[in-house]
This record gives sequence, C-alpha cells and structure tokens, in this order.
Amino acid sequence: MRVIVRTVSELCITVGTVIVLFVGYVLFWTGVKADHVMDDQIDQLQQQWSRGSVQPTATPSASSAPAPTPYRSGRPFAIMYIPRLGFTWNKPVLEGTATGTLKKGLGHYAGTAQLGQTGNFSVAGHRRTYGDPFKDFPELRGGDAVVLTDGTTWFTYRIDKGPYKTVPTDVEVIDPVPRKSGYTRAGRYLTLTTCDPEWGHSHRLIVWAHLDSTQPVEAGKPEALRR
Repeated sequence: MRVIVRTVSELCITVGTVIVLFVGYVLFWTGVKADHVMDDQIDQLQQQWSRGSVQPTATPSASSAPAPTPYRSGRPFAIMYIPRLGFTWNKPVLEGTATGTLKKGLGHYAGTAQLGQTGNFSVAGHRRTYGDPFKDFPELRGGDAVVLTDGTTWFTYRIDKGPYKTVPTDVEVIDPVPRKSGYTRAGRYLTLTTCDPEWGHSHRLIVWAHLDSTQPVEAGKPEALRR
C-alpha cells in the first residue's frame, strides 16, 4: 500500500512539474522568442527602407476600387505604433493572419484595404502569448492614435469606437464599411482585432478608426509620436 501511495505521490509531483514548466514556457519563453522575432522583422524593414528598396503605398484617393496589393504573404510591410500602449510599443505588420505569421507580429487580413487606402485596413494580433502584442487592448479609447509607416509615409488613424466585444463568426467587423462601427459611407478605415478573454478565444475585441492625417517620413514623426 505504501508503495502505491508513494508511486501516486511521485506521479503527481512529476505531472505538477510538467504543468509548471509548460506554463512557464507559454508565459515567458514564447514571449522572449516572439519579441526577438518581431525585432528582427522591424530591423529587416528598416534596412530595406534605408536602402530605398521599398514600394510605397499608393496615394490615398477617393476611388473605392481596390488597388492591386503589393504585400507578400507572411512578409512585413509596415510598423505600427500605439502611444496609449506605451511610447516604446511598436510592432511589425505582416501580410496574412496564418498561425505562423501571427507569431512574428501583427497580421493584415488579406483582401482588406491597403494601408491608407479607401476601405478597411484590418489587422489582427495575439492578446496573450507570442509577445502579448495586444495584452492591453481593453485600454484603448476613442480619440487614441494608431500610427503606421510603410517607410515613405506616416499614417495616423484615430479610434472612433471600441473596444467592442463580439464573437469570432462576426466577420462583418472587417467589411469595407463595418455595419456596427457607426460608419455609414465609404472611407479610409482601420480595424484592430484580438481575442477575449486574455487566455481564451471565445470572443473578439474590436476597435475601429479613421485615417486622420498622413505625412512623408522626411517631415519627421507625426504629432502623435512626439513626447
């Protein structure tokens, strides 16, 4: 009997240790790796831009016709800054929302508008794990700036609504004119999405923003990024 009790106790300790190690891996190590990968993606972009090897996003126009996308699947093409989440917060934006892509940064929903263009430029990011890019997503408020650059232009969006809670099947949130956003006509919009709750995926949190201003990178950082 004592042998059985000892064996069960040892098994419980082993299982507990494995669980603790796994939680540590999820909470810490995936974040360390993801931060390193995201830094590499940003470095890659900045090196391309410094060499002048960048294809600028087309100039925003009133046309509602989608332009041919210059973005390559799984590759970074922009950097996003959200001052509300910290003045050191910056993440690469890659094309696509595949699992592997979202481990490297934020993902642009393929088929949605290009950066700065008429339509809905829509981006997804992890709430937790892989660097926790959108951990503080619920802190976003109306009027907050979301700034992006493609290496030639700064795009400053201003949040109009959110965080709005919905279910994963509510794909209308990334429509060109999202019905629940409050927008009633075509415009140059931004949608950000992430999972809710923090460690689950039963729901989604959404914010919607409109393009407020643009300026060439040669003009310096936009006002929203100046401390």
